[in-house]
Amino acid sequence: MKRELPRIITLVTGIYLALQYFIPHRASAKVYETLNDWLIVIGIFAIVLGILGLARMHIGKVQQRDPNWPYSLTLLVGLFGMIALGFGGQGLGTPFVRAYFSVLNPIQATMFAMLAFYIASAAYRAFRARTALATILLVSAVIVMVGRVPLGELLWPKFQLGSLTVPGAAEISDWMLNVPNLAAKRAIYIGLGLGGAATALKVVLGIEAPHLRG
Repeated sequence: MKRELPRIITLVTGIYLALQYFIPHRASAKVYETLNDWLIVIGIFAIVLGILGLARMHIGKVQQRDPNWPYSLTLLVGLFGMIALGFGGQGLGTPFVRAYFSVLNPIQATMFAMLAFYIASAAYRAFRARTALATILLVSAVIVMVGRVPLGELLWPKFQLGSLTVPGAAEISDWMLNVPNLAAKRAIYIGLGLGGAATALKVVLGIEAPHLRG
């Protein structure tokens, strides 16, 4: 019964959440809003459990003097420090907001700046024209990158050739992003949607029960 009851709750809840979109009634909307409120409450408890698990793991690393224990100590100080500052209010000018903008924002900017160099390095290794498809990818990437920066418009501007208007790098880049790239993205989103629906159906029907493991 310990496994059957959660499966029944999952089945009933999943079927109702799927059918409520086809029940245009105030009572159905009220139940849906109540379930969403429960989901928020459960999510808050899940966050608390996640924080406790994270703190327990890194406290153990600090106590055992793991080779990277200073990083764990930094994480713990930042985690509990921000929680403590949050009790003092979260309005403009409070210590919490000042710590956020003076510590977290610069760290995020530094991480994204470093990530840009890693992406450029990975792109250099991946976009080598070894095959026809790699050559197409390389040429497309160069055109898009040139068309996204102001220097590209100066190097490859749009010009008039008689009665024919030759598009520049910006126009070609916009077309590549809005036509072939968007078509591929929509195909990927359709695949993700179908895969998510299939996975949700298997969970609702009890074929897969990841929430019952462990």
